Amino acid sequence: MWSSPLFWIAFSIALFWALGAYNRLMRLRSAVVQAFGSLDAHMVRLVALLGEFGAAARHAQPQGQSHPDSQQVAALQGATTQLSASLAVARARPLQADAIAALAAARDVLYAAWPGALWSPGAPQGAADAPGAAPAQAVALSSWQALWDEHVIQNDRAAQVYDDAVAQYNAAISQFPASVLAWVFGFKAALGLRANG
Repeated sequence: MWSSPLFWIAFSIALFWALGAYNRLMRLRSAVVQAFGSLDAHMVRLVALLGEFGAAARHAQPQGQSHPDSQQVAALQGATTQLSASLAVARARPLQADAIAALAAARDVLYAAWPGALWSPGAPQGAADAPGAAPAQAVALSSWQALWDEHVIQNDRAAQVYDDAVAQYNAAISQFPASVLAWVFGFKAALGLRANG
């Protein structure tokens, strides 16, 4: 059997297939990590924007005074901190489902907190739709909204690229016979950001 040419031909074919399949899985896994790097960069810019917004909100608040609705700005700052922490964990483990699930949850909390913070009296420059809002205040507030919208669009595009890379990777490691190779080498399914919503 060991001296049979057919055995060595079959062995060579199986070996070359295994090497090719392994390299493909590694490329797809690397593509997920790379796509997360792009998403990470966009989210860091969003966090920076929210830091600027928080600083402007603190500056706009009269010294020694607080408004009940300024708690919405504080809630936004808390959501920003939560996103930053979740992002740091996911950055270290972009293929771990629990880290990505926590990041997706933190992002959803942040997205929900933004409208209330923007239109609360604690927001910088008042509210554009508030009765008696000065035109300059309305313009300043709408510029914050425009910046937010721009960042959200960029983040959503980067999240879609990440999710597409995750879908391709997960499909590859679940297909037989590559799934056997994935099991042997410990390739685990990744989680997309939109898998939670």
